Amino acid sequence: MWLADFVAQVAARHCVARACGFITDLGRLLEDEHSNSPQALLERSRRPGRSMGSFARALEDFFTLRGLALPTDQDERLATGRRRSRVEAVPEPLRPAVAAFDTSRMRAQDRARRAGTRPRSNHTLETALSTIRDLAVFLINARGKTDWSLVDVHDIETFLAVLPRARKRRLTVLRQFFRFARAQKLVLVDPTRGLIAKQANGFRGRTLTLDEQRELFRRWTTDEHVHPHEALVGMFALLHGASSVEARMLQVSDVDVQARTVRLGKRPYPVPLDPASWAVLERCLAHREAWRTDNPHVMVTKGTKAGRSPASTAYLSHVFDDCGFPPRMIRSTRLVDLVNTMDPKLVAAASEVERTG
Repeated sequence: MWLADFVAQVAARHCVARACGFITDLGRLLEDEHSNSPQALLERSRRPGRSMGSFARALEDFFTLRGLALPTDQDERLATGRRRSRVEAVPEPLRPAVAAFDTSRMRAQDRARRAGTRPRSNHTLETALSTIRDLAVFLINARGKTDWSLVDVHDIETFLAVLPRARKRRLTVLRQFFRFARAQKLVLVDPTRGLIAKQANGFRGRTLTLDEQRELFRRWTTDEHVHPHEALVGMFALLHGASSVEARMLQVSDVDVQARTVRLGKRPYPVPLDPASWAVLERCLAHREAWRTDNPHVMVTKGTKAGRSPASTAYLSHVFDDCGFPPRMIRSTRLVDLVNTMDPKLVAAASEVERTG
């Protein structure tokens, strides 16, 4: 029976008050008229809203680790809610076409997952809906058009001129939408046909100067007051071109102490670490050890020490607040240097640089 093991786990991971609360909540579920299978208990334990609740997360960690239940679809539910809010923000006359486009993209994502290819991420789908929502609001408020069939090239050009730096990305999304609309006979002519991005291909982001790189290197390797998580993410980005996601998902089992290598994300080969990076990693592991946690990830926070999930993206978005430079800028510095000295295709293959679209 798994009940005794669950009680022992929550007692070891949580304070007395919270552990008692979890056991009380579980007892309430076990005594109701519904099924007491682990999967059914997990589904009924979830709270409505953005967070499924600490009790549901504790049950999910326990059941999935022992193979008693499948993980919940909490992330997918949240993504569905975000997409729904974007569709509902589209003015009513133009909303049905956007809703149909969203449904079509979700079917394509599902097909890609089943086929084992690279499906569009939820972030990509949500960003596309945001662009179409903005276009719809623009057409209603600024152009007085309440039907997609009335949209012409001048409307698109004027809309793209509002954010010229985002022209290429927005035009890509609008081309996808109007191809769908034309296939569904919602428009007779694609207003994006013939438009060009008018941007030179190539990197246009910001990078660190050599003095800034030296300053950050000294900060992360000599300043003991810097948080270990900032130092780890920063050194991995600056020296190894690692993304915040790769650092966030890094697990203890990915670290080879003998070879002094780590496995980052989907990179095909382990990444050898220099002495400075290895010292930062050891400091981060020591910080993790102080939490007395069973969480398998290298980066463990106050909110994740009792479970098995990685640090949240919100936490990673603030990890560089004290250093003064955004993580994208730090990582871009390393990638630009690699591309300038090596074959770009080899760099992309070795580091699994993410592609969206």
